Amino acid sequence: MRTVVIDSQGTFQLKRRPEPVAGPGAVVVRVRAAGLNAADLQQARGDYPAPPGWPADVPGLEVAGEVEQVGPGVVEVTPGDRVMALVGGGGHAERIAIPADLLLPVPEYLSWEEAAGFPEAFSTAWDALVTQAGIRAGDRVLVSGAAGGVGTAMVQVAAVSGAHIVASVRRPELHCRVRALTPDRQVDVVTPDEESAYAPYDVIVELVGGENCLRRVALLRSQGKVLVVGVQAGATAPLRMFDLMLARAQLIGTTIRGRSHAEKAILAATVRTSVTPLLAQARLRVPIDTVFPLDRFTDAYDRLAGPGKFGKVILVP
Repeated sequence: MRTVVIDSQGTFQLKRRPEPVAGPGAVVVRVRAAGLNAADLQQARGDYPAPPGWPADVPGLEVAGEVEQVGPGVVEVTPGDRVMALVGGGGHAERIAIPADLLLPVPEYLSWEEAAGFPEAFSTAWDALVTQAGIRAGDRVLVSGAAGGVGTAMVQVAAVSGAHIVASVRRPELHCRVRALTPDRQVDVVTPDEESAYAPYDVIVELVGGENCLRRVALLRSQGKVLVVGVQAGATAPLRMFDLMLARAQLIGTTIRGRSHAEKAILAATVRTSVTPLLAQARLRVPIDTVFPLDRFTDAYDRLAGPGKFGKVILVP
């Protein structure tokens, strides 16, 4: 099968690898579409290695496709089922073996491209906002980098939770598209230099990083929370500890890829029961920025690394 591979120089190549086999408790999925994420670029730079049990040199954290093989012990999935999953790597290929307890059903109306852009973004958003931050109706939430794949998911998860969102988007030409993500004017879209005018916030979601990102702690309401989810613009930032103390705030760092399989299976079960029904009811949607065939993988990664995206970049084998 054809697979994108990260070579020893940290560059992406298209190569052939053996077909996967469904082992105990796993299935083989024919990949119809795969999402791209910042972690793919970080992995190529050597900053974010794949967890044990997943291909060390094949990027791709989310896939959608059809079950082709079912391994021993798998009883709730059958060949031909439409599934999607958040995986530890290996998704940018024509086929992939996945533990069955990580699979999510694909709603009937959903395209493969939309399904491929759902698992990572919405698992991250739900886990961060609902499970870790305990978001409540009426909360005021600031989302930085709100036009990207995870950002658009954060805006929508906050909205279905009853929060009011301030979406920080550097490019004004994307503001209308971000505003349209919520139906009832639950979101104000601002540029980064306008964030302080809408403070204080109960929850701040940091998706960009950079040396100034933790200055946003000063914008928190008492006992507010900062969720550090993405650091593409830089992973080191000074923190004014007195601001954190005065706000009696919580600073929460989170990632999913490095968690144990048991933790990931629990998260998949949560998403399966709480989030995919919202997707099936069209209360959530997956904005797609661009779609590339697998042999244009270089263009896809260039688009992922470039500015001005709205939603997800997708590869289609």
